[in-house]
Amino acid sequence: CPLEVPVEMLLQASLSSARAVAAQRRQLKSGVAQARTSVRMSSNAQTMPKTEPPAAVLKSLKEAQAVGFDVDSTFCEDESIDEIAAFLGVGEQVAALTAKAMGGSVEFKDALTQRLGVMRPSRAQLDDFLAKHPHRVSPGIPELVAALRAHGKEVFLVSGGFRQVIHPLAEKLDIPLSHVFANTILFDAQGNYAGFDETEFTCRSGGKPAAIRHIKDKWGYSGGVVMVGDGATDMEARLEGAASLFIGYGGVVVRPNIAAKADWYIMDIQQFIDALKKI
Repeated sequence: CPLEVPVEMLLQASLSSARAVAAQRRQLKSGVAQARTSVRMSSNAQTMPKTEPPAAVLKSLKEAQAVGFDVDSTFCEDESIDEIAAFLGVGEQVAALTAKAMGGSVEFKDALTQRLGVMRPSRAQLDDFLAKHPHRVSPGIPELVAALRAHGKEVFLVSGGFRQVIHPLAEKLDIPLSHVFANTILFDAQGNYAGFDETEFTCRSGGKPAAIRHIKDKWGYSGGVVMVGDGATDMEARLEGAASLFIGYGGVVVRPNIAAKADWYIMDIQQFIDALKKI
């Protein structure tokens, strides 16, 4: 069965300096940080992550016409659900459920239902949170977005988080809202929590590959779409054949099962920017 081990034991020595940089970037609240500073690794894991982009990865990256990013713990350093939960005073309970969802041990829709059921944010509470907690964009993301556009690649945000949180971020970076695929919290006439929109792609397991297939079909991206993210729901986009390439990101939290299976695994956004210079 999986064992809890420190992050420092998970990667080869070649990752140590990048890992130290990533660790310095973590400025998470105590309840959230505790859930992230430990990761799970199977005792029979054999495959080590690919930390340099293989030729096949560079080829796929060159051919791809778009890149989809997970938002929480990838595009941003925040895990927004956890941060909202901490703001509402239920941080530890929700962080534990998030860890299970991202590790792939629970159906995502079930985890989302459970987390929101614990939180039950009102419209006023969510607005207050957004006013007091500006996005913490991962270092290098604005530069990466600019570099991708310079290479003629469109940027999409494909997240299990919430549109109410992500739309302001997309607007700040000039990403069209039509390029955002995320969940929507629903409120009743009095502004009380009333569930979430179950028609959104990303409210369920398998939602991100469905979103990527939709993107490919709607925009006609025959050259492929790259998915970038830290968790199991991001990797699904590749395993189910929707994304042409999956780049795992460990700059905020390292998930060994993701690192082992990603086409390429990075600890710093600058690695992606540098790879674009090679294609």
